Amino acid sequence: MGHMSSPMQNLKMGIIGIGAMGKGLLYQSSITEGIDTVAICDIDLPRCTDTLEWLGYDYRLVSNAREMADVIDAGQIAVCTDGELVAGCARLDAVIEASGSIIPAARFAITALEEKKHLILMNSEIDLIFGPYLKHLAQQNQVVCTSCDGDQYGAMKHLIDDIRSWGFELVMAGNIKGFLDRYANPSMIIEEADKRNLDYRACTSYTDGTKLNIEMALIANAIGMQTKITGMLGPAAGHVSAVLKIFDFKSLWKRGEPLVDYILGADPGGGVFIVGYCDNEYQREMLRYYKMGEGPFYLFYRHYHLCHIEAMNTVLDAVRNGRALMQSDHGFRTNVYSYAKRDLNPGDILDGIGGYSCYGLIENRTDNENEVGIPICLAENVVVRRTVKKDQKIMWEDVVYDEERLDFKLYKLSCQIGGGTAK
Repeated sequence: MGHMSSPMQNLKMGIIGIGAMGKGLLYQSSITEGIDTVAICDIDLPRCTDTLEWLGYDYRLVSNAREMADVIDAGQIAVCTDGELVAGCARLDAVIEASGSIIPAARFAITALEEKKHLILMNSEIDLIFGPYLKHLAQQNQVVCTSCDGDQYGAMKHLIDDIRSWGFELVMAGNIKGFLDRYANPSMIIEEADKRNLDYRACTSYTDGTKLNIEMALIANAIGMQTKITGMLGPAAGHVSAVLKIFDFKSLWKRGEPLVDYILGADPGGGVFIVGYCDNEYQREMLRYYKMGEGPFYLFYRHYHLCHIEAMNTVLDAVRNGRALMQSDHGFRTNVYSYAKRDLNPGDILDGIGGYSCYGLIENRTDNENEVGIPICLAENVVVRRTVKKDQKIMWEDVVYDEERLDFKLYKLSCQIGGGTAK
C-alpha cells in the first residue's frame, strides 16, 4: 500500500507540529530502529530549531519543495513553517499530524494522503471530525490513515483486541479522569499549565473534559460503541477496581451494545479500563482461580498511557504492513457537541476547544436534525446570533457560519460517508 519501505531500509517520516507532543515524537523517532525523521514543521520556528539543537541534529531551514528535497538528500533535517511542504514532500513515507489546529491540519492531512503518504494522526480533533472522509481518501490513494498509539484510546484499543481474542464480549471501554471543571478557561489554568509546560488552551481542554469526550468518541466510532447518556456517566471512584461496583452492568448493558464511559478521581491516574463479559462455566471457574472475580463481568485495566513513547509502532505498522491501529470504522456512532460555558449573547464569537465560550460533550448519533448541535471541533470563529444560556447545547440555528469554510465542507463530506448529520 502506498510507499512500502523494505524492512532493511529506514522509513522517512515528517512531523507537523513541534509542541510538547511533537518534541516527544521527534525524540522517540531518534531512538527507534527503522525510522528517520527528515522533515519537521511548526508555525513557531524556534520550537523546531531549539528541539533539533537539543538533540544535536544537523538541519537547514527550507522554503520550497526543491530545497526540502535537497536538504533531505544531503542527510540533514529540513525545517519549515509551512505544513504543506512536509505533507507534500516526495521523499517521505509517512507524516505525523501533531499540531493543535483544525483547518490547517485538515489541509495538511488531505495533501499527505493525496500525495500517497501514510498519515498518522496525533491530532484527535481532526481524527474525530473528519475521520470518515480521511479514511475514505486514504483508501482511494492506497495508503493508511490511522489514529496514533500512546493516547488513552490507543491503550483501550489494545485491551479491547486482547479480550475479544480471548472470547469475551466487550461491555465498556473506560477512561480514568483525574479532575473535571466544565467552566475552566485559559486564564484560570495558567499556573497549572505552566507547571506542566502545556499550552493554555490545550490544558483547558483537558480540564473542562472536552478532550476526554473527544477521545471517547474516537474509540466509540472505531469499535462501534455508544454512550449511555450525554457526556457519559462519569461516577467518582477511589480506585479503578471499584468499577464493577459503581456501574450496574446488569441493567446498563445490552448484549452487542458496548458503552464508553469514565471514572473520576480514581487511581491509577493516567490509566484506562475495559469491562468484558464471559458466561462460560469452565472459563468462569478458571477466571475465579486466576483471581479475576466471580464474573460474568470482568475488569481489565492498564495503569498507563505513554503518549509519544508508544507512538512509533503505529508508524512502522502503517508503512511496513499497511495496517491501521484505529480508524472510524463505524462512522459517526457518536460525536462531541458544543455546550455554553457561560451565557452567550448575539454577537459573541465562539472560540472553540479549550476556550472561554464552550465545552464539548459526547452524544450518540441522531438522525433528527432538530436534536443536533454544532460539533465542538467546528465551534471556532462562528458568531452567536441568539442568546444561549450557560450549559445549554449550542444549536446550528444559534450561530452564523460560512458553509463554504473548509472545516464545514469536510464535515459534510464526512457525514455523507460516516452517517452523521450535518446542516
